[in-house]
Amino acid sequence: MVETNVHFPADTSQLFDATRKTIEVSALLAEQQGSTEWRQSAHNIRGIKRELRVVQKLKNSTSKKPEKKALKDQAIKQAHRNYLAAVLVQLQRAVSTGSKLGSSNPLLLEKLNHYVAYAEVQMDQIRRRVLNEEIIPHAEKVFSIFQPHTEWISKGKAGVPVELGLKVCIIEDQYRFILHHQVMENVTDSDIAISIIEETRKRFPNLRAISYDKGFHSPDNQTGLKQLLEKVVLPKKGRLSQIDKAHESEQEFRKLRRQHSAVESAINALEVHGLDICLDHGIKGFRRYVALAVLARNIHRFGVLLSHQDAKRHRGPYKKAA
Repeated sequence: MVETNVHFPADTSQLFDATRKTIEVSALLAEQQGSTEWRQSAHNIRGIKRELRVVQKLKNSTSKKPEKKALKDQAIKQAHRNYLAAVLVQLQRAVSTGSKLGSSNPLLLEKLNHYVAYAEVQMDQIRRRVLNEEIIPHAEKVFSIFQPHTEWISKGKAGVPVELGLKVCIIEDQYRFILHHQVMENVTDSDIAISIIEETRKRFPNLRAISYDKGFHSPDNQTGLKQLLEKVVLPKKGRLSQIDKAHESEQEFRKLRRQHSAVESAINALEVHGLDICLDHGIKGFRRYVALAVLARNIHRFGVLLSHQDAKRHRGPYKKAA
């Protein structure tokens, strides 16, 4: 799991980000054309931020009295209405600026329309969530306007139940070199179990065996991998049949299964080499960042092996203690 460099994706804060960028791009567009329409752009941004702070400070009432809860709910809804109204004024001004001045700089106009579209999506979701009390489907949510490839990943671990980023699958050999990796966009482990092996075998035809986690299991993967490799260690999910129990109890299967945990050292090494959080931008930058971290890990591993060989070569004779 590689995190993207984003803040927690509340729709109100994302609306502020989109509005801020809309105002900044509009001001730049106006400045290039000698217009003073957005001369108070910084002041406008501060005004939007004040409305955001009001929204963020209001919390749902914990009182058991219905009238108190109703008053707090009304206050929260009114704060959101004020916030949306302030944002809408700036978006309408930005759209007007784009229609008048956008033809002079198509690139800035594209950016302006991009941020306006994001702001409109967030406004719609805030209206539905707060004012209409709807539950927004997970598929409709955007977790970052700057890193739109970011996914909400529930790991279920104590202390860190949720992470924001993308999963990365790696293939490590017995010498602890990473042979291949894949950035997983909108796919699960079971979706790539066969394809990543096919790609790895193109580079390393001698690949004969593989050990996977249970998350990669599916009946099709069991069949497809056995056609590609001589030995497949892929534990099945759920209750096992007698045949499956016998298969997973085989000495070789258990031996290879126990060795699977060694991949955790590669994961830790990648994090040490900068792959804990991706600081690059966009999905292309994310892929590049991951690839460079994998390269750094392999170079480091190669250096460790050379260092061990050099130490053995120059080690002097041992002397017995008297």
